[in-house]
Amino acid sequence: MAGLTDAPRLGRFPAPSHVIAHLSDLHLLAGGAELGGRVDTVAALEQAVRQLERLGPMLDAIVVTGDVADLGESDAYHRARAALEPLAVRAGAELVWVIGNHDERGPFREALLDARPGADDDGESPLHRVTTVDGLRIITLDVTVPGWHHGDVTGEAVSWLAQVLAEPAPAGSVLAMHHAPIASPLALMDVLELRGQDALAEVLVGSDVRLILGGHLHYPTNGTFAGIPVSVAGAIAYTLDPSAAPRSLVGIDGGRSFSLAYLRADGATTAVVPVGDHPVVAEFGSDFLDEIERVDPVGRLERFSRKQAP
Repeated sequence: MAGLTDAPRLGRFPAPSHVIAHLSDLHLLAGGAELGGRVDTVAALEQAVRQLERLGPMLDAIVVTGDVADLGESDAYHRARAALEPLAVRAGAELVWVIGNHDERGPFREALLDARPGADDDGESPLHRVTTVDGLRIITLDVTVPGWHHGDVTGEAVSWLAQVLAEPAPAGSVLAMHHAPIASPLALMDVLELRGQDALAEVLVGSDVRLILGGHLHYPTNGTFAGIPVSVAGAIAYTLDPSAAPRSLVGIDGGRSFSLAYLRADGATTAVVPVGDHPVVAEFGSDFLDEIERVDPVGRLERFSRKQAP
């Protein structure tokens, strides 16, 4: 965040108060095995980490919205943590894990949250958590249904969330959950959607939640829920193709992405980051930005906005 807030602003919008890297659906397997025998999810995550390294201290949090593992294997969680935790430490960012429908609460809890079930806990209790970053409250809501792939906002989850939101946070809240409350045009995905959305909306209306982060859909998309912006990150593992033929569900080995969320006092914006080493077709480096910052607003428009004669 310091890299953004300390730099001169060239436009009307102020620097964001918080920057969140939002990853989802890693689908790692034990031993680093390829997903479906063909998709190298380990390499995809490593590529995403390399790209996030460029942002360094700009990041305040790294939020992973579920399906960290494909089969809930302990080794898969340890691999995810080994890839992302050093990045978070170097960036000075909080690392926030959200459980998804492919995850298993026991191994997830032990490998990622350093928690073991207590005397009155069978290890299957919901993994709701709260993390605070410079006044911003990141609320992790577990909407998974053990043994099933759809999501559900249970009465227990509603009660817990209501208690958390009863007192506003200094910089507001971000709600992170795997099954986002947003419609999908893809056939069959509505079978696996989030249930209990009406009860969730009742809790969120009038709250300090500024943004909802989700995953599950395997393609980046945005919408609103209860008047709150919703941002769904694309998957690291593979992408579901929204352009596939109607009534079909097609996963492709490509189109991977993660998102960046920028929170400002007047709202939030998100950006989709394509994962991969792609050819550069245009670039303005830091030297050019230095030049622009040295001149007044009129000079900036003259230098960068005026169209050049052919």
